[in-house]
Amino acid sequence: MTTVGKAPEPTLEERAGAAGQCPARARPTAGRRARSGGMAFRHRLRRDWPLLLMVLPVVVLLGVFHYFPTLGNVIAFQDYSPYAGIRGSEFIGFANFQRMFSEPAFWQAVANTLSITAVQLIFFFPIPIALALLLNSVLSAKLRNLIQSVVYLPHFFSWVLVVSLFQQMIGGAGLLAQTLRDNGQQAVDLMTKPDTFILLVTAQAVWKDAGWGMIVFLAALSTINPALYEAAAADGANRWRRLWHITLPGLRPVIVLLLILRLGDALTVGFEQFILQRSAVGGGAAEVLDTYVYYQGLLVGDFGYGAAAGLFKGVVGLVLVLVANRFAHMVGEQGVYSRS
Repeated sequence: MTTVGKAPEPTLEERAGAAGQCPARARPTAGRRARSGGMAFRHRLRRDWPLLLMVLPVVVLLGVFHYFPTLGNVIAFQDYSPYAGIRGSEFIGFANFQRMFSEPAFWQAVANTLSITAVQLIFFFPIPIALALLLNSVLSAKLRNLIQSVVYLPHFFSWVLVVSLFQQMIGGAGLLAQTLRDNGQQAVDLMTKPDTFILLVTAQAVWKDAGWGMIVFLAALSTINPALYEAAAADGANRWRRLWHITLPGLRPVIVLLLILRLGDALTVGFEQFILQRSAVGGGAAEVLDTYVYYQGLLVGDFGYGAAAGLFKGVVGLVLVLVANRFAHMVGEQGVYSRS
């Protein structure tokens, strides 16, 4: 007589699979994950220690000259005196900010700064992109290198030299005014007109830095796979369609990144360029937030007030970066940092 054996008991893995759960041994414990993470960190440290050693001086410089001095922003909440120091200065809370927000000159400087930033985003930001696209279409490598060198050379000029050059070209005694006089016309001095000052500083910024910004987009263009252009041309796409469907999508991550960084510096349009021309056009047109901090805070020795204006500028820049980066995530771009 044969006996039917008892069916074997299902194993733990089979019961977990039937219940739709992972087996217990498939889920590492917190301690095991911590040990594996520590081993991975030590492995990466042994592998990358030469690179870490290379960047160590940069990290030290950033810490000493940037992050550590940031702690000095506490004077924005003090009636700071350099003789008494931070510990000896009276704490006054938000009094500096209240005085700053009640000053019409402060809001005039903010309005001028934002206006200049908006104009430069519209007229200056696209120019390096256009220059990179045009230069990338030049077939001769020697001609391309020559044009690139000539265009980005003004980036190394100081603002004193740039303003002097524009003064010689379009100032009251410059080439344009002299040509108009020689032809019986009334001379114009574009360097002293407050109404056109915003266009003047934008033109100066374009001439000085557009070539330098072009290099970033040329580097981005070099990463686009040439096979995409060949395949598009084989499918009958003309130059404009290849530009729209291949080149611009390839540049979009870099464009979004630089746009976010530029928005973060919306309240920083420069100091030297404006202080050199402030006396010619007046503070109503040339007073930006950086020059306002200099004249209202540093020049008169009101360091707490100047620190409050600088801290306001930094907080606004941080908020703009976070908002712009969130928008970049919404349109599918990585932005400055990616989501976890």
